[in-house]
Order: sequence, then C-alpha cells, then structure tokens
Amino acid sequence: MMSTKKKKPPAHSRGSGNIFADLGLANAQEHQLKAALVVQLKRLMAEREITQTEAARLVGVKQPNLSRMLRGQFRLVSVVKLLRMLTAFHQDVEITVKPHRKRGRAGRITLFRPESCRKGEGS
Repeated sequence: MMSTKKKKPPAHSRGSGNIFADLGLANAQEHQLKAALVVQLKRLMAEREITQTEAARLVGVKQPNLSRMLRGQFRLVSVVKLLRMLTAFHQDVEITVKPHRKRGRAGRITLFRPESCRKGEGS
C-alpha cells in the first residue's frame, strides 16, 4: 500500500527570473538578453520553416556557428550581431532608454515583444 503522507518538497529558493544571475555568472543580464534574442531567431526560423543552412546564409554566419548559437553557446556572439540577425529576418528592433523606477538600484535590460509578434503577425 502507498503511504498517504505528503512528502515535503526539497529545499529550494525562488529564482530571480534570470537563470544566469541565479547561477552566479558575470554579465548575467547580457546573457539573458542574448538568450532571448536567440529564442526570437529560432522562432522566426520555425515560422518560416527554413533550415539552419538557409538561416545562416540569410544572417551572414556559417551554419555550424548558427547551430552552436541555437544550442545556447552564444558567449562569443555580440548583442549587436544578434540584433543584426533579427533585422535580416525583416524585424524592426527598437531600443528605449529610460530612468529605472527604483532609485538606488541598477537599471535592467528587458526584451519586449509586442502582442502582434506573438501571434505571428508582422513577420
């Protein structure tokens, strides 16, 4: 027979929303931004049903490098290069700089994707 006692969950803490910061990596915000941009590239490739070879040709990188990047190895790729890749997919990129709401705290980097992009419009 199975016991009816509820097991306690293992000890854990709530994440910060940035796995790279939770892991203690330097430049955690930059890593999170790069990851979000790579996710957008992967989404665009899937929507257009193109291969890595076709996508690599479109964005101007070698296919093996694109493959590594899509698997999370993007440390050697700059944010600027990722933004240029998005524009090669006919995406507009907007950068907004504004004061941080909480005084005394460092600003943050956030990727915002309008609702119209989430539904596949404007691709």
